[in-house]
Amino acid sequence: MPNAISLTILSLLGATAAHPPKWPAWSGWPAPYGYGGPAGNQATVGSDLTIVTHNDLYGNTSSRTDAAIVLSQPMTERQATAACAALGEQLWSPTASNGSFLDYLCYEGENGPYWIAGRQGPQCKTFTADGTQSQQPCLDQLPTLCTQSAPLANATYADNSTKWQTTVSTGAQTMTGFRDKFSFRFEGVRYAAEPERWTYSTVYNGTGHSDALAFGPECVQSGNAGSTDCLFLNIWTPYLPKSSGTGAEKLKPVMFWIHGGAFTGGTGSDPTFDGNALSSRGDVVVVTINYRLGTLGFLALDDGVTNGNYGLADQITALQWVQDNIESFGGDKNRVTILGQSAGAASVRALLASPKANGKYAAAVPQSNLAGSAYATTYSSYLTISQEVALAGEPILNATGCLNATSQLSCLRAVDPFVLANVTTPARYLVVDGTYLVTDQLEVTGRGPAAHVPVLMGFMRDDGAAFITYPTPNETVSGLLTANGFNLSAISTLSVFPEPTSANQTLNVFNTSALIATDAEFRCLDEATAYSAVKHAVFPTVYFYEFNRSYQLSFYQPNAPTCEAPPSPAHPYGDLSAEYFKCHSGELYYVFGTLLFNGQPPRDDYDIPMSQFTLDSWAAFARTYDPTPSAGFLQARGFANTSAEIARSGAPWTPVAEEDLRLRLMQYPSVEEGFEIYDGQVECRALGYPIDYYERHS
Repeated sequence: MPNAISLTILSLLGATAAHPPKWPAWSGWPAPYGYGGPAGNQATVGSDLTIVTHNDLYGNTSSRTDAAIVLSQPMTERQATAACAALGEQLWSPTASNGSFLDYLCYEGENGPYWIAGRQGPQCKTFTADGTQSQQPCLDQLPTLCTQSAPLANATYADNSTKWQTTVSTGAQTMTGFRDKFSFRFEGVRYAAEPERWTYSTVYNGTGHSDALAFGPECVQSGNAGSTDCLFLNIWTPYLPKSSGTGAEKLKPVMFWIHGGAFTGGTGSDPTFDGNALSSRGDVVVVTINYRLGTLGFLALDDGVTNGNYGLADQITALQWVQDNIESFGGDKNRVTILGQSAGAASVRALLASPKANGKYAAAVPQSNLAGSAYATTYSSYLTISQEVALAGEPILNATGCLNATSQLSCLRAVDPFVLANVTTPARYLVVDGTYLVTDQLEVTGRGPAAHVPVLMGFMRDDGAAFITYPTPNETVSGLLTANGFNLSAISTLSVFPEPTSANQTLNVFNTSALIATDAEFRCLDEATAYSAVKHAVFPTVYFYEFNRSYQLSFYQPNAPTCEAPPSPAHPYGDLSAEYFKCHSGELYYVFGTLLFNGQPPRDDYDIPMSQFTLDSWAAFARTYDPTPSAGFLQARGFANTSAEIARSGAPWTPVAEEDLRLRLMQYPSVEEGFEIYDGQVECRALGYPIDYYERHS
């Protein structure tokens, strides 16, 4: 005897218990068809699923609230009604906007018609993505538009209840995630089993079912936070194929994010880089990862076994998991862009140099890569194992009482992981281990291993301001720089960087010191990298930027309040017409579109448009390897602010050329300008060498 639910579904399909429907071979539906809950996914409805909406980054204050789930598999209207119901939705009905957000389907060549709500006898209502309503026989087989009523998520709220859940099969695994308004979310996906300490991780190919409804624990770090079982990643996607290997032409580019944190802290589940907005607005799949940190992730010993780079190896393991599985989540494994900021940028740079990572990605975006002087030295210049042992290994062995142990490795494995995470001198260095890294830096002269992929790179205007202390009264520029580890014999200060003459003497000193620190720790080597990589055709294209507008992270305030726009009566959250330091990490809310997601107020009318423009540029690079979005894409998505910004700038973003070194000044409005000129040539002012650094030091 069929139950009430199965009778309801049978009636929707024009059948009875005595005369069951003829189930389409493509559907994957059981007989009778299951209803609702986590079973309502792309497999049980017999179609791939695409969330289409207009994400303008204004969150719950947006006036653009339309959304739909597209089922591309043709089916009858009754089957379409049942399929929407299985998702906890209904057939979609046009609103006052008449479906203008669906223009993107036209752009993608999927104009329809689609089934929508409205049955009149044997005729049922249809809708084309360009806005034409009509009627067709209800037994015709067409794709479908369902409502999309899942709620908006933010940094502190996401409804992962049964109604919104969906299950994906990949390999021998199934995992249940959920959707919010803008994307399907799979949180806490295991990519590697917990490895024994100081062994390399391997790709997890488990069996059975797992939940991907909440973020996994972060990796052990200082402050007694995290777990040793932490090798998880998170996925945001606007598209789920019906099954692996189908709909390959619809697969989306993948943006693979590596968090920063000095190789000692951070997590891929930080809401700063929640992938929801980037995925939905950029039409990409976003992946963020955890990797082992500090001593547990980077310790090397001179025992011939403990060779370091475990955290870097975790990143490569995660990339391999993506290669093996991302198609099941709608991602194209052949179009993976790796991107990261700070230590994440150093990771991207190391992956560009690593033979083990080669072929696992197609483009790279290092943001604010540290390189050059003082604190930044080791992020892009890799130590030998013996150098790492002297800097960190021996202090750790001394601190733990393992220096004279019969087996130092066995002794360390017995130490509490949080003791290791809180040692005074943690291991945080990339090393030349002969496997993961085989050269002492990324070779951009063509004389060493380097991935031949497009690159988008750059820094904050005042990136170095976060890596010096604020001066005390009567402290000089030279004194402040010396105290912060800079080699004054390699720096020309007053002649190249004259101090301002305002009444605030400590601010004058800080201003000059921050300029020198930015040059010496970011600009010099990053611009030299771009120049040499283009000159020697190491990277086919390089796009370069400098951020001249920033929004400092709420939880990271170096030398506060220097990195904040000063408030005024008219601008209580910060007056952006006043000068302030554009500091390290100040671009992250913009890139990920997470300003309002994280509860941060816009300071003026341009903070959100600036984020739209930035996110659109980064996503365009992932889609086409060119950060200027196409006019057709922007028009189809309704992204008028970015269209206007590109038109106002007067030209597309120009890649770096040996004879024409250009960068995009990321502000609102943005402008394009050349690399800085000093003494008649492009030169690193702080360190006193020209941009052909790699030719002179190779």
